[in-house]
Order: sequence, then C-alpha cells, then structure tokens
Amino acid sequence: MFDNEISIDNREILEEYLNGYEYKTSGLSFSSQYMWRNINQFSWDLVGEYMCISGVSHLELEEDIILPFMFPPLTKDGKYDKDALRETIYKSKEIFEKKGQPFSLRLVPSHMTGIILEACPEIEFEDDRPNYDYIYLTQDLINLKGKAYHGKKNHLNYFKKTYEYEYVELTEDMADRAMKFISDFNRKKEIPPHEMELLKMEEEAMEDVFNNLDKAGYSAGAIMIDGSIEAVAVGGQLGKNTVTEHVEKANTDFRGLYQAINNEFCKHVASKAEYINREEDMGIENLRKSKLSYKPVELLAKYIGIFK
Repeated sequence: MFDNEISIDNREILEEYLNGYEYKTSGLSFSSQYMWRNINQFSWDLVGEYMCISGVSHLELEEDIILPFMFPPLTKDGKYDKDALRETIYKSKEIFEKKGQPFSLRLVPSHMTGIILEACPEIEFEDDRPNYDYIYLTQDLINLKGKAYHGKKNHLNYFKKTYEYEYVELTEDMADRAMKFISDFNRKKEIPPHEMELLKMEEEAMEDVFNNLDKAGYSAGAIMIDGSIEAVAVGGQLGKNTVTEHVEKANTDFRGLYQAINNEFCKHVASKAEYINREEDMGIENLRKSKLSYKPVELLAKYIGIFK
C-alpha cells in the first residue's frame, strides 16, 4: 500500500518510530515487522509528521478474506498532536481509497484509542479479541511459584530429571538444523486447513529469520537433546522493558519440553525484559487456553477503527 518495504537496510529509521513510544503491542517492533513482512505485505511511509505502516490481515483465512489495514500512526518523539495526527490519518485514508481499498486502523492498543479519537472523533472502534496480546512478568515465568503454576512446575521438574539436555543460543550457522526441526514439527500437526496455511507461511518466514538473527536483532535459543534440536524459541525487543516471544515450538515426545524452552528463554532474556509478550491467540481455542494457563498480568486489548 505504501512505497517502502520492510528490510534490514531501513531498520534504523523504522526503529526510531517503533521505539518512539511505548506501544506495548507485539506487532509494533522491528523483529515482528521483519518476520511477518512478506506474509502480511507490510510497507511503510512517512505521512505528514508520522510513520504509517500498512499490511493485510490473515485472521480471516477460514473465510478466504484478506483485509488491508493500517497500524496506528507512529511518532518519533513520543508525542501526538491532534491536528497533525488527523492530517496523517486522512492522507492515509486517501492513499488507500485511490488504490481502491477500504481504509481501517487495526491492532490499535487500548491506550491509543483515546489519542486517535481526539484527532478523529468520527472513527468508531470495535473490540478485536483474537488479537489481544498476552503479557507476563518475566520472573513469574522463570520462578513458576504458587498453586497457579503447580502443574507446569511438575512438568518442568520431570523434564529436568529425566533428560540430558542443553540450552544454546541459536546462531545463523545453525539455520539449516533449526529449519529441519520446524519442518518436522509442522508435518506432525493435525489442524484445520486455514491453520495449516498460517503454519506454512510462518515456516517461510522462519527460514529468513534464522539466516538473519544478528542483523535483525533477534533473541533466539534452542534445547538440544542427544545432539538434535528438539525445541526453539525466537523473540525480539519491544520498547524498553519487554521482549516479545514470536515463536515457541517443542517436540511433544518429551514431557515438559514446552515448559523447559519457555523457562530457559525467559532466563536468557531476563536482563533486558521485565515483561514477556507472548503475542495473540488468533482466536484458536487451544492456543488461548495455553496462554491463559501461564497467568498473564495483562491482556492488552486491541481494536479495529473504521470511519462511521
């Protein structure tokens, strides 16, 4: 929709705006934008005083609908001027409509709806529950204290007592091995066609990520058992004190391995992350149940904004 692609070459200018305000939402980090840039057709431009990023939503794959949208405009200095913001939103709307596309704002975090409504009171916001972010205290996921985490602590302890394993930081020279694990993992899945389509798109994204871990600024780790990768976790920095975990996969043949990869990843990013954002559940029931079971300290509500 806009003129510029998301790339490592323009990481610096993107991060100036992505880090200009504590957006808190998982999609507004460079690591997320880069990982999903092709799947979601992300593009960007400077429109007036703000950076605008557009993309397409795939959450409606089951209905075979692909919807264009724009993230909330991004500020470089942490401030929003209502007149300047209004101008940016209307200019962006015009760009969409000239290309024959309906205009909508999506993935707008709850703390930004008021800012946008002050500039454009004619926008209506509707709740977008499948895209709520799950935010956890990093130390909660490391310590697993209390009754709420009793089951997970049991699985983790079983894993540690039963298996000889090693947690290693993923490096680019491990890309082929990591991709073999991802491919084997996905082939075992028995899920509806639209969910499998999302997995295939994710697989393509992961190959690029594994080959550009350093250049794109990812935090990534793997658990090795008998010399083979059996679990991986990949994340990136979101604002000053949060790491978003974009991908977490583990071989379910090993009881407690999911708990172990989550626990180890959190330990290794704890120095730069008071919080872990484990992204959305996409409306997938089992994923929602799993993410709720880790007891988030916040469900970050997100909204879709359309003109009345």
